[in-house]
Amino acid sequence: MEDNFNKHLGSKLKIRRLALGLTQTKVAKAINVTFQQIQKYEKGTNGVSSIRLLQLSNYLKVPINYFFEDFSEYLINLEKSKEGHMNVNYNFLTKLYSELSAEQKLKFNKSLQISGTVISKVV
Repeated sequence: MEDNFNKHLGSKLKIRRLALGLTQTKVAKAINVTFQQIQKYEKGTNGVSSIRLLQLSNYLKVPINYFFEDFSEYLINLEKSKEGHMNVNYNFLTKLYSELSAEQKLKFNKSLQISGTVISKVV
């Protein structure tokens, strides 16, 4: 999967670079690497570190998730995350709340009331 992602990211990088009319050299100078390194990123030969990805994202004026768009593994995990997200958080929060002392629950409920949130008794 890593090789596939490197190729995918490289392709997205190249598409964006060309859309902006930039050379590999110009992008390389902007993020302080050699143009050869940009070539390797674009071919998928080398992976891109998180800091370089952030630099590329900023320089190319795209959100970081631009590089993940259309990547099948990312889309599958994104869907799984959306499906289970609320249940996982809800279960986690319910467990935490149930472990609070009576005094902690009272303070928690008061802070929710102050913020305008109403909580029904769960436990």
